[in-house]
Amino acid sequence: MSTRENHISKAAEVRELVRDLPYFTVQGLAPLNVKEYYLKIILSRLKERGEVVSLKRGLYVSSDYLEVIKRKNLWDQYLEFISGVLYSPSYLSLEYVLNENNILSESSFGFSAMSSNKTKRLNNALGQFHYHSIKEELFAGFKVEVKSGLFIYKATVGKALFDFLYLRKNHLINQDHFNSLRINKDQVGEKDFQEFERYVELEGSKKMQEITKFYAG
Repeated sequence: MSTRENHISKAAEVRELVRDLPYFTVQGLAPLNVKEYYLKIILSRLKERGEVVSLKRGLYVSSDYLEVIKRKNLWDQYLEFISGVLYSPSYLSLEYVLNENNILSESSFGFSAMSSNKTKRLNNALGQFHYHSIKEELFAGFKVEVKSGLFIYKATVGKALFDFLYLRKNHLINQDHFNSLRINKDQVGEKDFQEFERYVELEGSKKMQEITKFYAG
């Protein structure tokens, strides 16, 4: 077999191995028994041909898989799922969850999440993913949703509201600044606000207590 024929054969093996995977790494292709540097060459060429999408350095998904996801109307669920894969541990929160629940008046773009790691922004062909750092003791208040086998980590409404205001606490110096956020308080249930207050108490700063008063104002 010529070098070209061997390359075509190995590329076909890669496509077959990954076509049903929600994501994969170079290391995950070990069953092919091909040296890593050669796999990277194959993946680079598959990417150029649009058969593989790079999610971040070393992490990929096949275009075949994405097409199936679209046909099954699972695109939004997949993006929520992959948000947690791209940067872990993390959970969707902030504008993303608040917009989903009609709590913010202005639309946001991309996926906003919280992480116990440092703040990070990732952009790829699927979208924009922004991860904000939060203290370990405040890395809580999220639930796990399973949709078509995809695990999605997403904040509750009360925690998403807390995260949103917590990141802005040093800029909310008066009632007018708070009002400028245009929070639809009518969409925040009593239990959601009680949960928000529990995190304010856990965080313990006078500033967040003051912001709670702004909310009530």
